[in-house]
Amino acid sequence: MKNVAAPTETAMLQIFIAPAQVVKGNNALAQAGAAIARWGKRPFVVGGQQTLAQLAAPLNALSSQENLDLATGSYSPDCSEASLKSLAKKFKGHKADFVIGIGGGKALDTAKLLAHQHHCPIVTIPTSAATCAAWTALSNIYSDQGAFQYDVGLAQCPNLLILDYNLIRTAPQRTLVAGIGDAIAKWYEASVSSGHSPQTLTIAAVQEARILRDILFQKSAQAIADVQSPEWQEVVDATVLLAGVIGGLGGANCRTVAAHAVHNGLTHLPAAHGVLHGEKVAYGILVQLRLEEICQKSQLAETARQQLLQFYREIGLPQSLGDLGLGDMTLAELRRVAEITCQPQSDIHRLPFKVNPEQLMAAMVSTQAPRESATAEAIAPTEAKVS
Repeated sequence: MKNVAAPTETAMLQIFIAPAQVVKGNNALAQAGAAIARWGKRPFVVGGQQTLAQLAAPLNALSSQENLDLATGSYSPDCSEASLKSLAKKFKGHKADFVIGIGGGKALDTAKLLAHQHHCPIVTIPTSAATCAAWTALSNIYSDQGAFQYDVGLAQCPNLLILDYNLIRTAPQRTLVAGIGDAIAKWYEASVSSGHSPQTLTIAAVQEARILRDILFQKSAQAIADVQSPEWQEVVDATVLLAGVIGGLGGANCRTVAAHAVHNGLTHLPAAHGVLHGEKVAYGILVQLRLEEICQKSQLAETARQQLLQFYREIGLPQSLGDLGLGDMTLAELRRVAEITCQPQSDIHRLPFKVNPEQLMAAMVSTQAPRESATAEAIAPTEAKVS
C-alpha cells in the first residue's frame, strides 16, 4: 500500500461572500420591519442629509411599527475619518445597538465601517443602483475634500440588505448608468488580475464577471429606456447584487486593477468631485485597455476598447476626459493624477507589465483613439491644456 502524504497546512482564511439576508422587491422597505427589528431596538441610521429628510416618513413608520428607538446622523462631508469620528459620538450618545445605512455608496461605506468599528450589526438600504456597496465587506475612505485615501476590509458583509425597486426607481437615471460602468469593470479588472488563477472560487468569480458583462451588454439599453421593464430590474440586480457576489467570491484574489486606480487618482482633482464613481471607473476601463495597447501592443485590448466605446455611446457613459468635464485639465494636473495613480501601493501595478506616469498620461488622453493609432510617444500630451 502506498504511503499517502498528509495534506499541507494552509493559512486560515475567512471568506465573506454575501449578506446574511437579502430582501428585494417593490416596496421592500415598507415590508421589512420585522427583518430590521431582528437586529436590535436602537438603530442609528446613517445617510446623506437629503436622503434622511426624504425618507424620514417611511423610517419613522417602521420605527413606530416595530417599537424601535431610532436616531439619525449624516455622513457629511464625505466618508472620511472626521465624519466617522463625529458619527461615533452620536452612535454612543444614542446607545445604539445596530446601524442602518441608507443612500449611495459613500453613505453605505460609512455606515458599514461605523458598524465594524463598534462590533454591531449593519443593515444596508441602497437608494440607487450606482454601486455594489450595499453588498460588500469593504469601505473606501476619502478626505473631507473627497480625495480617495485608502480602503478597509470589514469583518463581515451586511447582516441585511434591503433592495427596494420602487426606491431605486426614484434615483436619477444617471446613477444606473454609472452603476453599469462600475459593474462592468469587474470583468476587465478581474480577468487581468485573476484570469489565470487555479483557485476554485477565484475561477468562479472571474466567470461570473464575464456573465455580468454579457448581461449588461445585452440589457442595459432597454433598462435605461424603461424603468418598468424586466430588463431594468435585471440590470439593477446585476449592478447591486451580482457585482457584489463577484467581490465576495473572489475576495482579495479578484482585485481591482487600473480602472479603479484611475478613479482613485481622479478624486484628487476638485473638478472631478461632481463626477460619479462609476463614471470615473468606466473611463478608467478605457484607460486600462489603452495601456494594454500601448505597452503590450495588444490587439485584443484594442478590440475590447472599440466594443466598449460603442456600448458607452449607446447608454451615455463617458469616453474621454472631456466627457468627464475635465477637458480643460492642465498638463500639470494630468501629471499629478498620473503620479498619484502610479504610487507604489496603487492597484495599477496589478497589471502584468510596468506602467509609468508618462505612459498613463498618454493612455488617459487617447481613450478614443481609432484602430491602429499612433504610438504612445506620438500621442503623449505636450500642450498646456488637455483636450
